[in-house]
Amino acid sequence: MAIPLQIRVQAAVAQLLYALPRPLRRAAAGRPIRLDGQELALDAQLLLRMQQLSGAALVSRDATVEQSRAALDVSRHLVSGKPIQPVATRDVSIPAEHGELPATLYTPEGLAPGSGLLVFYHGGGWVIGTRASHDNTARFFAKHAGVRVLSVEYRLAPEHPFPAAQQDALTAFDFAHARAADLGADPDRIAVGGDSAGGNLSAVTAQVTTRRGGPAPAFQLLLYPGLDASVRRRSRELFGDGFFLTDEHMTWFLDHYAPEGVDRTDPKLSPMLTEDLAGLPPAYIATAGFDPLRDEGEAYAARLSAAGVPVALSRQADLIHGYVNFLGVGKRFREATAEAAGALRMGLSLKP
Repeated sequence: MAIPLQIRVQAAVAQLLYALPRPLRRAAAGRPIRLDGQELALDAQLLLRMQQLSGAALVSRDATVEQSRAALDVSRHLVSGKPIQPVATRDVSIPAEHGELPATLYTPEGLAPGSGLLVFYHGGGWVIGTRASHDNTARFFAKHAGVRVLSVEYRLAPEHPFPAAQQDALTAFDFAHARAADLGADPDRIAVGGDSAGGNLSAVTAQVTTRRGGPAPAFQLLLYPGLDASVRRRSRELFGDGFFLTDEHMTWFLDHYAPEGVDRTDPKLSPMLTEDLAGLPPAYIATAGFDPLRDEGEAYAARLSAAGVPVALSRQADLIHGYVNFLGVGKRFREATAEAAGALRMGLSLKP
């Protein structure tokens, strides 16, 4: 798809802003924002300032689902950056009961067969987002973690409400394990991972596969995941307005994915509520300090640890929700994402 001229101009302006000396960037962003003992990173505050001036939003109350998806598809070019290279891609079709799931396999240059593999589920509240919206994120993990990445186009709500996305996530993992050799991967070194809603799908997939016996992921990469649709935690009250993902957005997403009649305490929707977490694969859980989802991610890490699951919790205290998609602006977002890539590399490293 050709990038509209307006978006190209806005992207160029963004690059100029981020290239300014720090005092000028601070003047453009405004006074430092401090909340709950945290100070928002200048890179994040400048991004929010640009969003405010442009009138853009993750989703709009007045927009349809189709319009919100289209807006994300265009606006991603503002912040995702140029495609990370050298990373080869090829399309993969995953057989499913309802037909086929499209996916993209990312392979960094020089990676030998038998590598680790990340089955990646994109974020977007189970309603928006695509492989394309997370293309550079997948490329980043492939290159910097030294793994293959299978990015999955699972079905979206409201056309396909809960549990469609969860079923597709499970189907994709089972395919990756069964066809690991064809994908160039080691079946014993397959991780599941994703951001936000994708983190939710990853956590559920790890739970379902572990409990059923048989193949299960070797590692979980949970990036500011949504894990409990049944309660409102303190971080949602603190950061529910003005920090990219809002309280209103969360309600909009959940009402589409889990509409009236869906039990929101179902562990396949709210994996936080699973009683027994013992035996789950090791996990890296990243939260963002200025994120409504912060507290549930950290509560899940505490529960995993109490159950004896090896878990590394990393709060990126100065960042906002969505940071793994902002790789083309500033430096702070890439630093945080690089830490996650390092955790993935370590989590899938061969045992001595």
